[in-house]
Amino acid sequence: VQLQASGGGLVQAGGSLRLSCAASRSIFSFDVLGWYRQAPGKERELVAGITSGSSTNYADSVKGRFTISRDGAKHTVYLQMNSLQPEDTAVYYCAASSQNMVSMINPFPGVEYWGKGTQVTVSS
Repeated sequence: VQLQASGGGLVQAGGSLRLSCAASRSIFSFDVLGWYRQAPGKERELVAGITSGSSTNYADSVKGRFTISRDGAKHTVYLQMNSLQPEDTAVYYCAASSQNMVSMINPFPGVEYWGKGTQVTVSS
């Protein structure tokens, strides 16, 4: 299975970006899809996740600003990021699991597939 993340870039504080993660097979074959980020010198963290039942989970730092969604027909999961701040600067990764949301949390024992990262840089 391949996951291809895209949509990163450079944006000013307060701006928006939408990340996309295209899977090589139906995203409904996974129980959980998630977006992670890793800033320099920091651990990778789960930013947002969505289950096959459409339940979502967000890190406290992004609640109300980020939205995870999916398009089954396009085999794609999205991360809409609004009101971006410099502290959102990181490499963002998508991931997939056949387990559950809890298993997506550090140390991510349930993550089976990782996509290559896409850089998001927010300038002040």
